[in-house]
Amino acid sequence: MDARRLGIVAMAALAAAGCRDAGADDARGGSAAAAELGELAAMEVSAEPGSAEPDLTTAPDGRVYLSWVEPGADSTHALRFAVLEGGAWSQPRTVASGRGWFVNWADFPSLRVMEGGRMAAHWLQKRGAGKYAYDVRIAQSADGGATWTEGVVPHRDGAEAEHGFAALWAAAGDSLGAVWLDGRKYATAKEGPGAETMLVSTSLARDGAVGAERVLDDRICDCCQTSMARTAAGPVVVYRDRSPEEVRDISIVRQVNGAWTAPKPVHADGWVMPACPVNGPAVSADGGRVAVAWYTAADSTPQVKVAFSDDAGAAFAAPVRIDGGKPLGRVDVELVEGGALVSWLEARGEKGAEVRVRRVSRDGKAGEPRVVASSGSERASGFPRMVRAGGEVVFAWTEPGAKSTVRTARAPLGGGR
Repeated sequence: MDARRLGIVAMAALAAAGCRDAGADDARGGSAAAAELGELAAMEVSAEPGSAEPDLTTAPDGRVYLSWVEPGADSTHALRFAVLEGGAWSQPRTVASGRGWFVNWADFPSLRVMEGGRMAAHWLQKRGAGKYAYDVRIAQSADGGATWTEGVVPHRDGAEAEHGFAALWAAAGDSLGAVWLDGRKYATAKEGPGAETMLVSTSLARDGAVGAERVLDDRICDCCQTSMARTAAGPVVVYRDRSPEEVRDISIVRQVNGAWTAPKPVHADGWVMPACPVNGPAVSADGGRVAVAWYTAADSTPQVKVAFSDDAGAAFAAPVRIDGGKPLGRVDVELVEGGALVSWLEARGEKGAEVRVRRVSRDGKAGEPRVVASSGSERASGFPRMVRAGGEVVFAWTEPGAKSTVRTARAPLGGGR
């Protein structure tokens, strides 16, 4: 992202931050032991050198799908995916490929699997000459990923502006839901008043027909990931908001009885930030239970937090801090029995980092932090991903280097859901 919208968050001394604190690697046992991870087992992925931006999703039948972006000849890129079967990844298949893709360490494609073998995926396509002018494209498959539609653009403004950080879900009836960060107002307002990013949603039918657009929030942070989950009451979307005073805390919108609620803070951290930190939240849901994890640097104190809801995201308890004192954020979260697993990137040394995971119980007790993999603090490390699939957890991350590599691992999970 460009300098007008990005900030460098200074790492500061560890201090109290107004939440229940399980941070600084203060491992506390209690009920946290009910669902600790077992031994990690690496799994090789048949991805070409230079592959990056992995994402994970769990299908209705419990199988795990991995997607990633793979470079090709003549400046082309491809969105590829594989299925975890018998403890190993299947041979990759291609969703789409071509030139002119917008490939970015933070704004990565996604894949979603629905009932009956139906699948949907999104990637990003450049529009015009602007560095950050690009569209979301969404393709669908009706045969388990063997063939794919060409893909449609869900937004209809035609503006040479940022459209990205999308999330997809199986919506009401036979439709697909989509939400994205929409920068169309930048195309006219430029740097002046009204140069703001919106959170916009729509639906897509099986044939690609696009439904009405709905603005869910008309002023949000410019380049942080969105995350969605389905609750018993309907889908919820979490994202980094942006107040007129430049407070950039995490908000939630919920679809209840077919209508979207007004934005509501998950927790008032009060992080005043003059530019986008490129560090979005993550959400997981099961029935009425919801967990949201996020990064904040309020009061110049970088932290990773998780908060729980028992009423489908209508209200959240006080958050729990879970980092080790020097978090870089880039979080993910999965509900487990009595609590949640939270993954994040923790700085180690001058340029190093670790992909870590930690279980936090609903009452704020935290287990020992586990190191999933060594990594780096640079952007090329991307955003580690994590999913729960039955009795195990699957991790994916980008290993940076002269030619980046997609890495994955799995671990058994004690306890049930």
